[in-house]
Amino acid sequence: MASCLGLYIEENLIKYAKVTKEHDNIKVEAFGVKFYENLNEAINQILSETYSFKTAISINLSNENYLYFNMFALLNKNDLQKAINTEFESYCADKGYNPNGFETRYAVATNKDEKDKLKIIHVSSNKVDLTKRIKQLQGNKLINISPVPMSIPNLVQIKEKDNVLIVNIEEKTTITTILDEKITKIDIVEQGSRDFLDKIFLKENSYAKAYDICKNTTIYTSEGTNLQEVQTTNLEDIMPTLYEIVTNVKKIIEENLEKINKIYITGTGALINNIDLYFEEYLQNVKCEILKPYFVQHIRNINIKDYVEVNSALTLALMGLHDGISGMNFKKTDLKESISGILKTDISFSKGKAKRADNKLSGILKFDLGEKLDTVEKNLLRIPITLLIFIIIYSGFSVMINNQIAKKDAQAEESIKNTRKQINLVSKDNSKIKSKTNEYTTLIKNLEEINNKISETTKTRNAIPNLLNQIMYLIPQGVQITSIENTSDKHITIIAKSEQYEQLGYFRAILKTENVLTNVISSAGEKESNIVTVKIEGDLP
Repeated sequence: MASCLGLYIEENLIKYAKVTKEHDNIKVEAFGVKFYENLNEAINQILSETYSFKTAISINLSNENYLYFNMFALLNKNDLQKAINTEFESYCADKGYNPNGFETRYAVATNKDEKDKLKIIHVSSNKVDLTKRIKQLQGNKLINISPVPMSIPNLVQIKEKDNVLIVNIEEKTTITTILDEKITKIDIVEQGSRDFLDKIFLKENSYAKAYDICKNTTIYTSEGTNLQEVQTTNLEDIMPTLYEIVTNVKKIIEENLEKINKIYITGTGALINNIDLYFEEYLQNVKCEILKPYFVQHIRNINIKDYVEVNSALTLALMGLHDGISGMNFKKTDLKESISGILKTDISFSKGKAKRADNKLSGILKFDLGEKLDTVEKNLLRIPITLLIFIIIYSGFSVMINNQIAKKDAQAEESIKNTRKQINLVSKDNSKIKSKTNEYTTLIKNLEEINNKISETTKTRNAIPNLLNQIMYLIPQGVQITSIENTSDKHITIIAKSEQYEQLGYFRAILKTENVLTNVISSAGEKESNIVTVKIEGDLP
């Protein structure tokens, strides 16, 4: 049965959850929230309380950055990796960053807009921040460092073709967009639980008390809730942040081409009572609910809200147990640990060989001198036997190490050749990409020119029918139009007649005031047999 301790670490608090997994059965053995001033002391307390000194640990990545690249779907794995690296280096060049200062991972999603391309979600983290976080867990069995926004879907069983958002209101707020069971985008909102907890902390002078106040705060909805003065004061600290978050969520929903079916709310913000109703009331026509881990919903005699509180830690524990997106672990295997493991195996094998050699040697050297040996003779006999055994063991171990060194040298040489070969291929690919980029730029420019011409043609084609439709509703009684002509581009000439000159003047004025035509002018008018005829000219707006 595999176990993992998930630690979600923020500036003042740690959420933790110890999870065991056997086949498909998942069990939460311990969980909670701890506030701290000294991080190392707090971690040691959690390890002691959960009996996890030898348990694997999984923690959250912090201050990560998300980028999105479109790549051709037909690229093989090596070429895809090269193309992604090229895109990231280009991004770093634009920003003035050193690409070698970042640790990167990526996930692949389908691109519904362009079927021949893949959408790449690229995650990067500053190596300095990453090393600092690893040192904080030094001496413990740290196996996984993952970005929570990419792992939080582990807690939800999403149905096929469902489109959902997961809003995780922690220190910062992250919004994970999932379309057709695939993560497609991560949005980060700078506002989060940190904002309102800090405000309440200034009043209460206790971060733990501020946290409890949030858990016991209720948001009033349009249905009405009787609030006490204390609750109202707390809402004044909380609601501006929630409004900023829900506004960003609404913007994401409106910009998304796919209809969002459901929104899951999690994190510290999810502990505020009625927050799901507040989201639902603001967003309208979108079902909102608190994210409850699928594997604890049917357990009796528990408070689901307590599990929701540590969702971020639960999902990290599951990542440590190899659930979720593979390839998102930012914890590299330590080279020293790998070498140590190899040497331990080799040494134990050598010891086994040495033991067998020792037994064989004892059999060869076992003889009977016909009389009992005294102590001096025994010691004299033991010395050469011991030296011989040592020489055999040392020789065997030396041969084995030399063979391994030779093998590693050959592998290193082969790796150098492959690297040089790959560098040449990258140079060729870079030239091809630049060529294709110029080609695509020309094609895009041509397409834009064609689109502009089509738009202009469509606009002109529909202009006259629209003009006639407007005139039909605006023409005064007694005025007749004998002709309408589009003389050039947007210029319109109208010949109108009436028995009353005032009606023609009114018609000219209404064309101008209703913005049917601009730059309206008319002739003085010609009267013949009580009929006044005028020519009105103007431009389509």
